[in-house]
Amino acid sequence: MDISRLSLMELKALERQIPREIRRRSAEEKGNVKKKLEKLALESGFTLAELTGGRGRRGTGTVVKRQKLPPKYRHPKQSELVWSGKGRKPAWVNTWIAGGGKLEQLAI
Repeated sequence: MDISRLSLMELKALERQIPREIRRRSAEEKGNVKKKLEKLALESGFTLAELTGGRGRRGTGTVVKRQKLPPKYRHPKQSELVWSGKGRKPAWVNTWIAGGGKLEQLAI
């Protein structure tokens, strides 16, 4: 396709159409490949989910469990309120600090 002869307006219209067409064709091609893989798996006596672990898009089948971090801070009066020190501060920690307390006072 020789685009050198297109006007600026035609080029801009083409620029808007290309990403949509790429997404459409990509989805179509993925569907075709998935059908071929499902057929091949069935011919071998399996389902595609059995071969891929049935784990959504990645299909790796591996689940990484995050280990719960040990608490570093505990509320002095409500021992069930704990925080590992990672991520956002829980509301009870913010309340403690807003009330004039220091984070170090909550350390375990």
